[in-house]
Amino acid sequence: MTPTTDNNRIIIFDTTLRDGEQSPGASMDLEEKLKIAQLLEEMGVDVIEAGFPIASNGDFEAVRHIATTLKTAVVCGLSRAARGDIERCAEAIAPAPRRRIHTFISTSPLHMKYKLQMTADQVYERVQDSVRHARSFTDDVEWSAEDGSRTEPDFLCRCVEAAIRAGARTINIPDTVGYAIPDEFGAVIAMLFNRVPNLDQAVLSVHCHNDLGLAVANALAAVQAGARQVECTINGLGERAGNAALEEIVMALRTRFDHLPFTTGVKTEMITRASKLVSVLTGFPVQPNKAIVGANAFAHEAGIHQDGLLKHAATYEIMTPESVGLSQSKIVLGKHSGRHAFREKVRALGYELGDNALEEAFRRFKALADKKKEVFEEDLAALVDDELAQGTPGEERLRFSLLEVVCGSRQPTADLELVIDGVTRRVRATGNGPVDAIFIAIRTLFPHEAHLSLYQVHAVTQGTDAQAEVTVRLEDGGRSVNGCCADTDTLVASARAYVNALNRVLVRREKTAPAALSA
Repeated sequence: MTPTTDNNRIIIFDTTLRDGEQSPGASMDLEEKLKIAQLLEEMGVDVIEAGFPIASNGDFEAVRHIATTLKTAVVCGLSRAARGDIERCAEAIAPAPRRRIHTFISTSPLHMKYKLQMTADQVYERVQDSVRHARSFTDDVEWSAEDGSRTEPDFLCRCVEAAIRAGARTINIPDTVGYAIPDEFGAVIAMLFNRVPNLDQAVLSVHCHNDLGLAVANALAAVQAGARQVECTINGLGERAGNAALEEIVMALRTRFDHLPFTTGVKTEMITRASKLVSVLTGFPVQPNKAIVGANAFAHEAGIHQDGLLKHAATYEIMTPESVGLSQSKIVLGKHSGRHAFREKVRALGYELGDNALEEAFRRFKALADKKKEVFEEDLAALVDDELAQGTPGEERLRFSLLEVVCGSRQPTADLELVIDGVTRRVRATGNGPVDAIFIAIRTLFPHEAHLSLYQVHAVTQGTDAQAEVTVRLEDGGRSVNGCCADTDTLVASARAYVNALNRVLVRREKTAPAALSA
């Protein structure tokens, strides 16, 4: 079972929730994974690899919950070529109306010798056994040749043919360590079409890593050579240097249809929204010059560029901002704007907020507009992302109330007021710097064992009145959570971000009872 039979239709297989989450520090809890999975389904992604069920009970529960919730996308779970892995995966994806088991084993000489310590014949037998076992649970089985780009051609052909004969209906060739060059990788795909007699019975897929910055180029070369599924992630998230970025693959196919006459089912107008959601939930900011979704992707500063753009947009823009979910305006709202204008602008940016969240976001917008001379779209997006990241009302045991900081040549001092379980408490603390003093004050008011593993600040826009977007990552019991906040005062944003993260730690602790779901 594959999502399409159109030979010019490229199946988009998103692995943000599995391979993307393997990025150090990018762990997501169940609720966060579900938010991303629902948005991916809404934007038309064909296959969503929801996780690696054997990895942990939390991963199993997340995959199962996603399988229970999604209706149209294929829900996929990853499995090593071992019966226990496959059975656990099958159990996790069982509730999904459309489900897939994705099993893999290394096939390169290097991996077989040093990683698996198996002979080629042993690997060959394991390929067949694993696929047959997976087929006993679902008709939709995908098999991957890990480190496929460094596998000997004869053995790769032999394994692919055997996997299809055993029942695999998708064959994935990964460039696992990002070693391939586009013409070389395209030649591997063409070779498989020429040499594997039963390849017409399966969809050929590719999964490219970005260690040499060639993931997207390699994936597109494979598409030209006949691959019809591309495995990718939002923002290129993934192991080491990441994966082929979904937004770059999809927009390259849309923009260069003259050279790459293929289509996808992705609603490209939702790309920016998906990028922002993944960024805020993982705490991984998108670099400003990132293709498609970076803050500068549609920004023009040079006078020559501006002149050309004003005369005809196509002089310096090969795609429209609207095509990826942006608007063309730069200064969007001011302090005299009302709720109706604010609501419409939020919707235009791709967000849907409930009445309470919208009211709180509007209140914070008015406060921001009073502080800043200009309010940009980036400011508004950061404000709404911050509101979305705060969590469900009623779950917050801690609430930021007041902060006063003294710093400079004197020892930094922070006077902090928090509302804890409905009771207002205040403390004064000193530290090595103003941020250190604030965090010590929080730990004094609410003692805890969570460890600060990341403190990150970046400016949302330019100028001395720019909002600072702060990310705080806390580790608790071997798990990580992120707290985010944007404010024109960096120290206030720091305090709020820490409190936000701590609330999420507390919520996660409450949900780690045996019957609860976790990640």
